[in-house]
Amino acid sequence: MQQKIIALGALFLSACTSAGTPPAEPGPDACGASGYQSLVGTPLAAAALPADLDARIIRPGMAVTMDFRADRLNIEVNEAGEIVRVYCG
Repeated sequence: MQQKIIALGALFLSACTSAGTPPAEPGPDACGASGYQSLVGTPLAAAALPADLDARIIRPGMAVTMDFRADRLNIEVNEAGEIVRVYCG
């Protein structure tokens, strides 16, 4: 009886472990920011951004969440409306 309980416990414990390898961490350019670096220094109004681009525009003094999302493109602009930084997060 005790052997059956031990075997059953081992079965339950093995079900709690994940099979295979863990998912890969996203790379440092998961949002594609490297493709938009040429926009740094240009006015946001003149930037040719795709209509379906999911980006967060960060203006001076704007409150932003501190959660990190590797797939989120952030475009930071200065007081003059010029793009000063493009990065993932």
